[in-house]
Amino acid sequence: MGMLFEPSKYEKKWRDIWEREGTYSIDNPLKKDWPKYYCLDMFPYPSGSGLHVGHWRGYVLSDVWSRYMGLHGYNVLHPMGWDNFGLPAENFAIKHRVHPNVSTKANIENMRRQLKEMGCVFDWNYELNTTHPNYYKWTQFIFLKMYERGLAYRKEMPVNWCPSCKAVLANEEVIDGACERCHSEVHRINRQQWMLRITAYADRLIDDLDELEWPEKVKEMQRNWIGRSYGADVDFEVTDIHGERKTLTVFTTRPDTLFGATFVVVAPEHPDVRSFISPDCFDDADAYIKATAKKAERDRMTDKEKTGVFTGSYAVNPVNGTKIPIWISDYVLISYGTGAIMAVPAHDTRDFEFAKKFDIPIIEVIKGAEAKYDENGQLAEAYVGDGVHVNSEYLDGLGVEDSKMRVIEELERKHAGKKVTRYKFRDWIFARQRYWGEPIPIVYCDDCGEVPVPYDQLPVLLPEVESYEPTDDASSPLAKIPEFVNTVCPKCGKPAHRETDTMPQWAGSCWYFLRYPDKYNTEAFASKENLESWLPVDMYVGGIEHAVLHLLYARFWNKVLYDEGLVPFKEPFLRLFNQGMITRYAYTNPEHKEYIYKKYIQTEDGIQIVDPEDDIRGDVRAYRNTQKITSPDPLETDILTGAPAIESIEKMGKSVLNGVSPDKLVNRYSTDALRLFELFASDPALDFLWNSEGVASCNNFLRRCWMFIDNSVEKGMPAESSAAASRAVNKLIRDVTMRIEALKLNTAVSAFMEFVNSATKMVGQFSQEDLEKFVILFSPFAPHFSEELWHSAFGHTDSNVCYQKYPEYDESKLYEETQNYAIQIMGKKKLSRDYASEATPDEIKKLVSEDADVIALLGGAEIANIVVVKGRLVNILIKK
Repeated sequence: MGMLFEPSKYEKKWRDIWEREGTYSIDNPLKKDWPKYYCLDMFPYPSGSGLHVGHWRGYVLSDVWSRYMGLHGYNVLHPMGWDNFGLPAENFAIKHRVHPNVSTKANIENMRRQLKEMGCVFDWNYELNTTHPNYYKWTQFIFLKMYERGLAYRKEMPVNWCPSCKAVLANEEVIDGACERCHSEVHRINRQQWMLRITAYADRLIDDLDELEWPEKVKEMQRNWIGRSYGADVDFEVTDIHGERKTLTVFTTRPDTLFGATFVVVAPEHPDVRSFISPDCFDDADAYIKATAKKAERDRMTDKEKTGVFTGSYAVNPVNGTKIPIWISDYVLISYGTGAIMAVPAHDTRDFEFAKKFDIPIIEVIKGAEAKYDENGQLAEAYVGDGVHVNSEYLDGLGVEDSKMRVIEELERKHAGKKVTRYKFRDWIFARQRYWGEPIPIVYCDDCGEVPVPYDQLPVLLPEVESYEPTDDASSPLAKIPEFVNTVCPKCGKPAHRETDTMPQWAGSCWYFLRYPDKYNTEAFASKENLESWLPVDMYVGGIEHAVLHLLYARFWNKVLYDEGLVPFKEPFLRLFNQGMITRYAYTNPEHKEYIYKKYIQTEDGIQIVDPEDDIRGDVRAYRNTQKITSPDPLETDILTGAPAIESIEKMGKSVLNGVSPDKLVNRYSTDALRLFELFASDPALDFLWNSEGVASCNNFLRRCWMFIDNSVEKGMPAESSAAASRAVNKLIRDVTMRIEALKLNTAVSAFMEFVNSATKMVGQFSQEDLEKFVILFSPFAPHFSEELWHSAFGHTDSNVCYQKYPEYDESKLYEETQNYAIQIMGKKKLSRDYASEATPDEIKKLVSEDADVIALLGGAEIANIVVVKGRLVNILIKK
């Protein structure tokens, strides 16, 4: 062949050819009769900083899988689109003083370019954008279907309000009481909010997980988020400060421990909380309630220090008539159960800590062998294990499960409680007080009330405006646009006004997988034919950060559409893979936070700040070596401050400004080199610390592969491979296939490296057929490289490598016919023998013991044992 390895000359050439010829399009006539396969990535939102190498990791992984399935004869839909609405895009636009519609379009152009440079099998004919009216028309359509089913409703409730972002935040968007985006303190305010009744699907969202080929940890995360609990509602009688008798209902999963309840705790947000506060306790309790309103639920759940305030009131325990004090504490959440708990400090860790702090009695009601006691014979910590009941009257001596049923029967007999199932998660807050989102298709009429927009009037268009900044009064910017707000009632024709809150950014991603195969449909969000042909998604790839909410929301929407008869399947994603994160070093210097990943190199001219997109270890080390610098390593000491430089290892992400752009690495090395490194660096399910040196190494490996094929063609390719060469190829096919199937793509790349190491010693022994098998096998990993070799080295002009059949290995050619064994006596080599490679150790022992030359060497000595090291040696031990 005699060609130079020049990726810069062939990579773009092949991408242009693939796009021009529609090589990867699902509408390609060559694939007309191929069975369909749907591989999907979690689509990105268009960031101004573009893609970083962390994004590449998931996209390259899914591309390998898509190409692998294509080689198995499937017509693979591997689409790409843009999750365009939402706070990240709007905040970027506000920061840069440009309309979000303009900024997101520019960002999309840049990211599309980057994605095309990856050489993935994306079918750009089916590209989606969630902000296009032809798309969000159907988002609004699905919302109205939910509204008709009573699943979309409005409710006044406490919400997280960020005064900087000027928007209501979901609980997961609040970190340590602050907004995860701008880090401003979040406040709790009461507001009328649109909600989606996801709790109506709680049981199905849990039970249907069993049907999915998902990582068990993701299933467990979803189960825990939903938090299904079986227990009892227990009614405690309370005399409030006005002398009226009231009922305070608590939920417990352990009704059998009622005899150990020594106090009741009410959430600060409980609607009746102030009715339980006596006048002499009111000031302290009121201050505590107001302080709690500023704390995020996540922080309240993780706070180690228990806090609370006594109400001055008491509740009556229904099983024994004992009066127990009512406390208010922020470790109880209004969102779970009834917003009140019975506290059993002997058998609940949080209750135990609270009781110890406030000197509340602790009554042991379950005796277990593993319980720990102090020197006074009192429980040293809460005992949460199994055991038998004590100090529990009619339950004494019974086990936990029997006691639960007995107590529930007694409570129901007294009309003081009942058996119930409850859930930890809540209905979904489905509104944002922002401009950049899908308008909610509801109007308000003085006569007709709340009225849905008719289907034939969709979409309700988001108006083009100059001013879109959020407001200070918790209302949407849309509320200040009369042309949008003022309308007529669809029911009576009288003046009405539109809903001005918009949908959250989750909305568009809840159903986008349904739209991809049928994006041009104007009559429905997707036709029955396309849904049945392409869906559900066969393989879904994305980050673990979406393991709960996005997947939960998408499953919920799909189930609603299934109940509507609009989709023919209950679950949207049959198989799921979550790739690990890419991490980077973080630095301690707080004064240079914006340069958190920039590096400082001591030079004769002073301090040089190196480009943050370059690698920390590789480039700094190389520079220091060439300059013979012996001053403190900037990886260990921040030259600007003298302090330790590395603070921690953090996730690569846009929010901490530490993303490494792929652009420079592609230009410096090649697309395929970066693809290989992303796959080779680590088990794809695990995190790994970024190091750009590895890209150079993978580029060198590609060069070696190129030289191996080039030399093989130059030396001549025999009609049949030698036995050793055939064995190497078949072993490679077997190993790579098994590792791809297990999605251990790092070890699949290792298999190629091992093969090339040995194959370069056998140049001239490989047939063209076997070399082509290598290139076909390698094509999912390095598609440009493989396509160039397929045509240039082997002369194919009528087909592409991606249309070839995936090679199969021949089991009979995996092993040598014989293997040479060194024969030792007491560890000293005496001779060698060839035995069949399939021979078992017992068979080899028999052959050795009967070998005339071995018998002669033993000279009558009696054999004590024969040790066989498979494929290498036999050691004969003799009796002394």
